[in-house]
Amino acid sequence: MHWFQSLDTALFHFINSTLGNPFFDWLMPVLSGRGVPWLIAVVIAVPAVLFFGSARLKICALLMVLVVALGDPLVVGTIKNAVARPRPFVTLSDARLFGETGQGYVAPMADGTLPANANRHSFPSAHAANWFALATVAFLFYRRSAWFMFPLATAIAFSRVYNGVHYPSDVTAGAVLGAGYAIAFILSMQSVWNFIGKKFFPNWHARLPSLLNAECGMRNAELKNSELATPNSELEWLRLGYIVIFLALIGRWIYLASGIINLSEDEAYQWLWSKHLALSYYSKPPGIALIQWAGTSLFGDTEFGVRFFSPVFAAILSLLVLRFMTREVGGRAAFCLLLITFATPLLVVGSLLMTVDPPLVLCWMWAVIAGWRAAQPDGKTRDWLIVGLATGLGFLCKYTAMLQIICWAIFFALQPSARIHLKKIGPWLGLLVFGLCTLPVVVWNAQHGWITVSHVAGDAGLHSAWQPTLNYFFEFTGAEFGLLNPVFFVAAFWATMAAWHRRQEKPLWFFLFCMSAPVFLVYGWLLSFHSRVQPNWMAVTVPPMLCLMVAFWSESKIRIKPWLAAGLLLGLIASVFMHSSDLIGRLVGNKLPGDKDLTHRARGWRETALAVETERAQFDPDAFIVADHYGTTGLYSFYSPPARAAAATATPLVYCEDSEQTLNQFPYWDSYNYRAHRVGENAIFVLRLEPYKLESGWIGKWLRHEPINYREIPAPPPVPDQIAAEFESVTNLGVREIKLRDGRIFQRVELFGCYHLK
Repeated sequence: MHWFQSLDTALFHFINSTLGNPFFDWLMPVLSGRGVPWLIAVVIAVPAVLFFGSARLKICALLMVLVVALGDPLVVGTIKNAVARPRPFVTLSDARLFGETGQGYVAPMADGTLPANANRHSFPSAHAANWFALATVAFLFYRRSAWFMFPLATAIAFSRVYNGVHYPSDVTAGAVLGAGYAIAFILSMQSVWNFIGKKFFPNWHARLPSLLNAECGMRNAELKNSELATPNSELEWLRLGYIVIFLALIGRWIYLASGIINLSEDEAYQWLWSKHLALSYYSKPPGIALIQWAGTSLFGDTEFGVRFFSPVFAAILSLLVLRFMTREVGGRAAFCLLLITFATPLLVVGSLLMTVDPPLVLCWMWAVIAGWRAAQPDGKTRDWLIVGLATGLGFLCKYTAMLQIICWAIFFALQPSARIHLKKIGPWLGLLVFGLCTLPVVVWNAQHGWITVSHVAGDAGLHSAWQPTLNYFFEFTGAEFGLLNPVFFVAAFWATMAAWHRRQEKPLWFFLFCMSAPVFLVYGWLLSFHSRVQPNWMAVTVPPMLCLMVAFWSESKIRIKPWLAAGLLLGLIASVFMHSSDLIGRLVGNKLPGDKDLTHRARGWRETALAVETERAQFDPDAFIVADHYGTTGLYSFYSPPARAAAATATPLVYCEDSEQTLNQFPYWDSYNYRAHRVGENAIFVLRLEPYKLESGWIGKWLRHEPINYREIPAPPPVPDQIAAEFESVTNLGVREIKLRDGRIFQRVELFGCYHLK
């Protein structure tokens, strides 16, 4: 094989060096995916397919997405790792390297070895495989596309050699491989469609027997007036929803298992709760601790174990809403609502992070659906019991669930026909069930001076005098505008106003209004005139508001399709970037500064904990760690191996800075009173610093790939007086910048060596 390697190297030098010229030096990195042009192309192409594409074009686009999403990691990635061929710029000292910014390539070090963050493997080329797979799928649907797609794929494959990151044989193998698995994928999908379609989607399969020939009579007018209006077709939309929910569940589990993002502060803090189960806690009920205890009991103290149930709750919520809306509005509208949930950023976050909100939102919507059944003239007592149980379980996750009782009071007050149920035993039994669910919290608070009442009132700003301000109002409204998706935010409130005006003729609309609008208007907007309202406090209102929006759209005479497509496009793009913010860098050719990265608050914590642990080992291997915040205490406890092992013992390794006032759960655990158990010992105090401030106009420089400077860096703050008073002496060990593999700074901490606890 020596002759083949020699030929491959000679061809590489010819393309990479001999053909070099200034124009290619600019063009080839662009073809490889560097720069804004690809972002512009995507933004133009996706709406064009959604708005103007035929059924055939939409199926073609869907299969193109799937063939890349599956082929790249499963086929190309597997072969790359198995062959492990070094890239040419690693083995050839005279190779010219272009377009490394944003591509994940790192030049070898002085000794010729690659750092840990290098993208090492060369064979086969993923770019070539992906683009020839795309060209092949396009060719199978549209023969004339070959005149454009295959030359484009060839040019991109050529650019990989010119840029110095692949040998000619890499791109040749990638091209053959991509075209091959694309054909196999299309044939497999057709076989799957023949089996599943005939059995579960007979109406749709009769209309579309062949994926490649989507002419098949799929005219919109005929679909709306014939097949899509039949009961069987409604069932088919429901079945399609089941498939999407199942695939989303598996996809979210895979994403969480990948470890792309670290735990958030609340997740790590509440993971410590799961090591100390109790009837309740300082700031929250016991539900989140029990959920994390169950997840980590199944999968260990891992990120996946902590977050395992979040996708499960999202899937159950989707199933409940899908079935409810199919029954009340229609299968097609219910399926559209399911897609909308994937394009609503607040719900996307809730399907991944394991905080108190996902189980609360699930219980709230479960109570809404059961409550609608209970509020019917033939509503049964068991429906009211389910309402009470769902609301009570929601309360055991977060106290916001109590607001649902107020929503019911408003509904009964404004809907005379529903007040007949107040003469029956059902609602009162449901209220009794709710009361029983609150007992663990009541007992714990009675034993601890009702501290939670004071804490919750403080969070809502009720301890301060009423001084109306618009600052928090605009902050809250802007956050909700983005987190609910701008299109759906406007549409939902339009539907809310319509529900109020038509409350007599549309009882379902008005019921959904009562289960969402009062919370948003009073607990959100009205309270924001007094104090800061966190955006996630409105999470419970989102599912009923979206249900109301879709119910309104299903009867509206307005042309809804463009608005739905625009909202889905905007939300799905945001969702993709939320899952992997590094994709922004790949599109524009330059990664965001760490401080401005969308996932900034959930990255870098593993590296931070390991840096602190390294410093502790050098300072004093027997020293303990004191963090300045309850959230970072949880993060260091989780990501430091010795601290994680000691978290559930009587001698933890990481503590939270002591305070004169009770600000978190740690004062209620005697083992975390380091002043009582660690006298005379040394410690490392960790102070989290604010991110660096970037210079004005950094966005333009970032897009132009120019160096970005930080503003004047302020001097680090001194050690807190209380820490200085607790130890005999304190030494500043310096500031640590926590960088990820790509060199971006995500966290900053200042370390202090503390000698001999008094």
